[in-house]
This record gives sequence, structure tokens and C-alpha cells, in this order.
Amino acid sequence: MERIDEILDSSDNDYEEKGTTIPSRNNLTFTNGFYVDVSAIFVDIRGSSSLSRHHRRPTLAKIYRSFISEVVAIMNGDKNCHEINIVGDCVSGIFETKTKGDIDDLICAACRIYSLIEIINCKLSKRNIQNIRVGTGIDYGRALMIKAGYKGSEINEIVWMGDVVNNASKLCNNANQYNSEQILISSGIYNNLNDYNKGLFNWNSSYGCYETNSYNVLMNDWLEKNCRK
Repeated sequence: MERIDEILDSSDNDYEEKGTTIPSRNNLTFTNGFYVDVSAIFVDIRGSSSLSRHHRRPTLAKIYRSFISEVVAIMNGDKNCHEINIVGDCVSGIFETKTKGDIDDLICAACRIYSLIEIINCKLSKRNIQNIRVGTGIDYGRALMIKAGYKGSEINEIVWMGDVVNNASKLCNNANQYNSEQILISSGIYNNLNDYNKGLFNWNSSYGCYETNSYNVLMNDWLEKNCRK
């Protein structure tokens, strides 16, 4: 009961504005928080239920492990990545994007993920395993960074709250569905891109966002040599 009262009675003044700089998680307590302008990316497998109908669990485990490990590797390889979360077959990341160049770098990471899925599917096909479809959603905006969990134990997580996270998740859910391409981004992301990267995207009026199926050139070269002969 005391823990609940401590949380509910904490001061609203303990939630500080931090601009575009993500503070150290060591500065978080169970009663404070930080508002930060960040970019959020969500990457999720489409039609997971279809995979479970076609393959036994050991094969599903191999599919999910391949997907998750390499998407995490791409996100973690970006110097601006501060948080990565895995929930089921969805991988999400929080990125510190202080400059427009940082947002361009995040788009490059999304394009690498697009090519990664093509490579995974190439390898799955060679093993007679059903290919996967993936959607990616990206947004930029203000989020609240808090620590949540069981005070006095090691059981705690950093939680990011706000429209930027919710919208990136929604864009991800709409990506690579029906009349959309694999990567969907918000206007907030699009407006901060350089002219070259803007040229990769088209407006999707159905979902009110920008979309692309752009890929990484070097990874695509590997595909051309190894999968598309």
C-alpha cells in the first residue's frame, strides 16, 4: 500500500524537460521522469498466425530468432540508439535524434532492415520455410521516459510514453498491409529528411503518412548475386 501511495502522491514537478538529449537511465527513480524529443521505430512480422499454421514450433523459433537478432543488430549498430525492446515478434527502438542528419541515419537503418528481410527470406526459401512479411513504422516527437517496476528489486524497465511511441506502433501495424509499402513514416520524420531521402518516399493518403520500399544498395547487391540468378 505504501508503494502505491508514494507513486500516486509524487510531485508533477519531478518530470523534467530534457530537449533532445536522452539522460542516463541511472538518473531515474520510481517517482520522477524526463520529457525528451526522440524518434521511435517499430518493426513487426505480419501474419504470424499464418506461420504457426505452416510450421512446427522449432521452425518458428528459428524464424523469430533470425528476425529478432538481426533487426536488433541493425538498431544497435546506430550510435543514436538508446533503447531496444522485444515484445513477441516486434522489435522497437528509441533513438536520440538531435539533428536532421540523425533522422536521415535512422531512415538508412530502416532501409537496411528492409534488405535484411529480403536476405532472411532468401535463406528461408532455400530451406523450404515460408517467407515472412514485415512492417516498419517511424515517428518523431515528445516522449516521457520513466522507470517502472518493483521498487527495491532488480525487476524494473525503462518505459517510454507518448504519442510518438503510439504513432510509430500504429504506423508499423499499417505498414506492408493492403495498399501500403513496408516502411511508413510520419510527417514529422519526413519534414526533417534531406532532399535525397525525401525523394524515396511517396504520400499514402489512406493512412496519412509517407511510405517507401527502399533498400540498402550493398545488401541488395548480395541478394542479386546469391538469390536472384
